[in-house]
Amino acid sequence: MSNGRTPYQEAARELLRKTVFDAAREQLAQQTWSEITMADIATGAGVSRQTLYNEFGNRNEFGFAFVIHEAERFMDDVEEAVLEHRNDPRAAVLAALEHFLRTAAEDPLISILLSDDGTGGMLPFVTTQGLPVVQWAAARLTSVIEEGWPEAPEEDVRRLAESLVRLSISYVTTPGDSAGDAAKNVAELLGPFIDKALGSSGDALAET
Repeated sequence: MSNGRTPYQEAARELLRKTVFDAAREQLAQQTWSEITMADIATGAGVSRQTLYNEFGNRNEFGFAFVIHEAERFMDDVEEAVLEHRNDPRAAVLAALEHFLRTAAEDPLISILLSDDGTGGMLPFVTTQGLPVVQWAAARLTSVIEEGWPEAPEEDVRRLAESLVRLSISYVTTPGDSAGDAAKNVAELLGPFIDKALGSSGDALAET
């Protein structure tokens, strides 16, 4: 369904969003989220504050949009890791989760998010107020799994995707084991369900 925008308008909107997200990332390298205003971001991006409000609604909605934008960088690699193991669902989950956790642990912005001491940082966007981010990530992962295992039951895929997203966020925000060990634990824990949901369709793909 068309949103009424021309290709030029869509390209301009994407450029605007990238510009303001880049400006926010630069601000976060110097200040905490609680110290950053929409005016700061607008100035850094070279746009008006009203332009930001027109695009995002308010500061909180901008924060969620920014977190999701950053998460997109991880999800492209997660998708590749999943689809490289179409014939082995457990290996797909293991590879994707290990890659995500290792990349997140090395990402400077994630370190900034995790440095929140409870005084107004961005951590709540993925924890106590993180439902929009969870819903977005679960929907994205659901579509990836459906691409790799099109015969898998829809409800099982949805449950698996949401569980993996919530577990991933938990491991990122409260790190303990290494990325490899954490991913292995999750793959083993969910293994029987993964086999039930994806195993038969994976077998069918292997025979084609």
